[in-house]
Amino acid sequence: MDSSDWRFRGMVVLALGIALGGGLAGMGFSRGRVAERFVTVKGVSEREVQADLAVWPLQITAASNDLSTANAQLGRTITGVRDFMARQGLDTTQVALTGYYVEDAAANVYMSTEPRNRFVVRQTLVIRSDRPDQTLAASQRINELASLGAVVSSVGEGPTFVFTRLNDLKPEMIAEATARAREAAERFGQDADSHLAGIRRANQGVFEILARDQAPGISESSQIAKTVRIVSTIEYSLE
Repeated sequence: MDSSDWRFRGMVVLALGIALGGGLAGMGFSRGRVAERFVTVKGVSEREVQADLAVWPLQITAASNDLSTANAQLGRTITGVRDFMARQGLDTTQVALTGYYVEDAAANVYMSTEPRNRFVVRQTLVIRSDRPDQTLAASQRINELASLGAVVSSVGEGPTFVFTRLNDLKPEMIAEATARAREAAERFGQDADSHLAGIRRANQGVFEILARDQAPGISESSQIAKTVRIVSTIEYSLE
């Protein structure tokens, strides 16, 4: 056999090797693509809940040319506010005082005219109640406190309503969101003539507490009725 025959046979073997190698690489690529088939779905769970805690800060302001008089007026107003809250059915033992502040107009070097009242005294009274409904009702009658002598005003928008029992809902809502995500994945699998092969990746999501009535100008904290929501994102492999 001459050298040309050997060269021919070598070329044939090389060609077969390249073809075989390419076929195996193609099979590997194909299997890789199949293994990467998956579907991403979301599952939502929602609950309507009622706030179980109300926090209502009130700022009380008294003014006088005499500091003792201003303080006395402040004290009488605080007593009057406590009495008012008791009449509304609120537990006044949970009332706390904070943020005492005195402003002396005479110490203001930039004031060119003599002030009507030299001293302005402010203090914040914080009402904490496990009766949100009664707290809301009381906040709607705050104008009745005008007769106490000092100025009484809500800090911010009024009472803040808080839902504190989120941990009681978490297990059930997570299970429901996961189940709904799987239902969506199974429907997709049926449409794609595929079967679910297991969870590829999962993101439980974050619990949100939203205002039940989501309208402009209405915040979650100002509403007693709220919506708790979680959205879970899950990737399922397909086969």
